[in-house]
Amino acid sequence: MISKLNNRMPYCMRRAGLLGVTLSAVLIAAFATPAAAEYPDHPIRLIVPQAAGSATDTLARLVAATAGPELGQTIIVEDRPGGALTLGLDMLAKSPPDGYTIGMGPIGALAITRHMVTKLPYNIERDFQPICMVTRGHLLLAVSPSLPVHSVKELIAYAKAHPGQLFNASSSIGSPGHVGAELFKFMTDTKITHVPYKGGADAIKDLMAGRVQVMFESLNSIAPFAHNKQLRALAVSGLHRSPAFPELPTIAEAGVPGYDASTWSGVIAPAGIPRSIVDKLNAAINRGLASKLFKDKITAIGDETVGGTPEYFAATIAKDSAVWRGVVQRIGLKFSH
Repeated sequence: MISKLNNRMPYCMRRAGLLGVTLSAVLIAAFATPAAAEYPDHPIRLIVPQAAGSATDTLARLVAATAGPELGQTIIVEDRPGGALTLGLDMLAKSPPDGYTIGMGPIGALAITRHMVTKLPYNIERDFQPICMVTRGHLLLAVSPSLPVHSVKELIAYAKAHPGQLFNASSSIGSPGHVGAELFKFMTDTKITHVPYKGGADAIKDLMAGRVQVMFESLNSIAPFAHNKQLRALAVSGLHRSPAFPELPTIAEAGVPGYDASTWSGVIAPAGIPRSIVDKLNAAINRGLASKLFKDKITAIGDETVGGTPEYFAATIAKDSAVWRGVVQRIGLKFSH
């Protein structure tokens, strides 16, 4: 009977009834399905491929402190040292590309180690997405206060007079300090024994105590000890002097023409991360870099705040990787793990 009545209803009324049923179904479905959460809706992990207290770890904590509030989420720093900087990067490469696991990409990991390790478990270009370059800086060439050396030329002379008897510390195999020292030894024809540590903090302690005599280390971890005269600073590794140590020459100025071991670090993510999340992370990090907290800390260290686009960071990685490939091949550095 109802069916017959429906058939007798005007077409417009029947259509209005169907539209009403359809609209009701849509509204019920909309309210029954929770809205997609806007990124980020929970804490973000920031993986560091070096130990706590290292230059990269120190920088990561500063990035977390300044970019986290810009994102409205906590950024948790997680140190994963080992394997010539490869363990942390391998973990990052295998993480979901959802923006909740990102990592620090120092020059050692992205442009140097790749040419030293015989079988990397990842491919830099294929498996990582550059997010934002953070800083550019120097290594500091420092010696133990107990070593009777006060200049780069005196260090070269002492090393030649005592071949193999000096020990140079580094925060890890494949770190900029390790390769910067190897470049120095190659260019000066000196024999100094490398002693790798699992982080810069312990290496610096042993340098101050005289258990090792020489170290090339990033300014952001070693500068306070140099300022306090707990070790003796000789020179900086870049092409120009550091504003934090204007009295110190570059290594090139001090007797090794052509020497350059500048450093940089940035934030990277697993490949495949959506571009909308890349842009949100990049914008938050850039705003953090512009903060007074970040600028004051980096200026005090003597490094330079960079920032910029993901594409700028990618181009820097490619350019410096080509430079360090030639250096590593010339020196003959290889590492199996």
